[in-house]
Amino acid sequence: MSLIAKSARIHPMAVVEDGAVIGEGVTIGPFCYVGPKVTLHENVTLLAHAVVTGRTTIGKGCKISPMAIVGGDPQSVHHGGEETTLTVGENCTIREGVTMNTGTAEFGGKTIVGNNNLFLANSHIAHDCRVGDNVIMSNNVMLAGHVTIEDRAILGGGCAVHQFTRVGRHAFIGGLSAVSYDVIPYGMLNGNPGVLGGLNVVGMTRAGIERATIHRVRRAFKAIFDGEGSIRDNAAAIRAEYADCKEAMQILDFIAADSDRALSSPNRGPKS
Repeated sequence: MSLIAKSARIHPMAVVEDGAVIGEGVTIGPFCYVGPKVTLHENVTLLAHAVVTGRTTIGKGCKISPMAIVGGDPQSVHHGGEETTLTVGENCTIREGVTMNTGTAEFGGKTIVGNNNLFLANSHIAHDCRVGDNVIMSNNVMLAGHVTIEDRAILGGGCAVHQFTRVGRHAFIGGLSAVSYDVIPYGMLNGNPGVLGGLNVVGMTRAGIERATIHRVRRAFKAIFDGEGSIRDNAAAIRAEYADCKEAMQILDFIAADSDRALSSPNRGPKS
C-alpha cells in the first residue's frame, strides 16, 4: 500500500501506485502519475500531467510542471534495467517538459540534484549527473551523462554539455553554446565550439564579492591562461600567491582536480 499523509491532496484522476510515499501537504493534480518507488516529501506540488517514476525522491517544496518526466530510465545503451536512483533536493522548480533520468549501475547508479534550482522548459538532466544548489538551467539546456554542475552556475537557453564535463560554481554559459571542455568556477563561456571569454564579473558582483577580490581573481585568470606554460603548470605556480583568496583558490583547485575532460580556454581548442 502507498503511505499517504492525511493532508495530501490527490486529484481523483491522478494515478498513485501502491508503494509510493506521499508527504504532508503534497498536491497531485489531474492525470499525474506517481510510481511505486517514489517518495514525495512535504509540500511537493505536481501539476497536471506530471510524471514521477523510478526510484526517485523529491525534496520538500518542489514544484513539477505539466509534461515533465522525472525519474525515467537512463538513456544509455549500457542500461540493463537495473534499479538505480534519482534524488532531487528541496525547493526546486521543474518546468514544462523537463526530463531527469536515474543513474546507471556501472557508475554507481545515482543522479543527484541539489536545492533551490530552476529548470526551465524542456531542459534535460541525463544519467549520473551531479547538479549543485541554486543552479539555473534555461529552456532546452541539455546535460549529457556524468556532467557536474556546481553551485550557482547559470546555463543559457539551448546550450549542450558534453558527457563527463564539469561546470564550475558561478560559471555562466551563453545560450546555444557547445560545452565540450571543463569550465572553471566564475568562468564565462560562449560559442560553438565554446570559448572561455573571461570571468563572470556580473555574477560575482551579484554574489557580493568585493571589487578588490574580483580584480585579484582577474589577475590570477590572466596568469593562468596567458602564461607561457600549460594551464595546469601556470595554476600550480601561483597557488602560494593566492592562498588567502578563496575565489582564486576555488579556480586553482578545480584546475588541479582529476577530470576526464580538458579545460576550456580563451583559445579555440583545449590547452591543458
